Amino acid sequence: MKGATGERARPRWVLLGVGVAAGFIAGLFGVGGGIFIAPGLMLLGGFRQRVAHGTSLATSALFAAAGLVAYALNDSVDAVAGALIFAGSAVGVLAGVELLDRVRIRTLQVAFVVLLAVTAGRMLAGTADAAGELSLSVAVAFGLAGCGVLVGLVAGLMGVGGGVIVVPALVILFEMGDVAAKGTSLSVVLPTAVVGTLRNLRNDNVDLRGALVIGAGGMLSAFGGGMLAGVIPSSVSSGLFAGLLIVIALRMIRDLLRESADPHDRSPPPPRRQR
Repeated sequence: MKGATGERARPRWVLLGVGVAAGFIAGLFGVGGGIFIAPGLMLLGGFRQRVAHGTSLATSALFAAAGLVAYALNDSVDAVAGALIFAGSAVGVLAGVELLDRVRIRTLQVAFVVLLAVTAGRMLAGTADAAGELSLSVAVAFGLAGCGVLVGLVAGLMGVGGGVIVVPALVILFEMGDVAAKGTSLSVVLPTAVVGTLRNLRNDNVDLRGALVIGAGGMLSAFGGGMLAGVIPSSVSSGLFAGLLIVIALRMIRDLLRESADPHDRSPPPPRRQR
């Protein structure tokens, strides 16, 4: 497939299946879907770690666009808060993408498992419902931008849109309603994923054709998930999401243990290409 050297063609039904599942998750939970796409591409599609993360981030942009339409139709997007978070994430994602080619594969895998575990814990813990709108001040604006920097780092380094940080941050720290937080999250995920993907293309860490196939499979389900988000109880969706993350994390831990003797995992990251 085109965009990442050395990647052989994958069965399209595998990519379509990953796309449908990840798209639904993206729309339902206000995330880019990368937290499912990246491990899905590695475990089911046989993608290399860095290309899986880069392709995941590219696909997150497509899912975020589809999910964002659904939330916008329900008037559940805070454009000002989204713009402030993106102001920070645009810087953070560039740094994260550059780190992607410098971090050891084993380190990247462990970090991703930790991210899965932390996110699952947050979803199981739950949050109190907050219906109030965001009250903007100078302190809040800087807080949103600072949150954005962290979002960008996670997006660029781990191939996720960053919604796993944006949603809980908006709900817990800024007391935004759950549905509005998810819609606003997608408004940040979309441009952040685009910026990171453009840089990943320069580093040859994206399978463009794979991303398009996954996106084709999941954009409709992302829209459907976004429409469903305002209907189902928050506690139910959170519990299901946490369970999914735990399953993925355990599967990745098992593979890490099996591959512990592989010399490739202990090797330094590949040399950067001359530009």
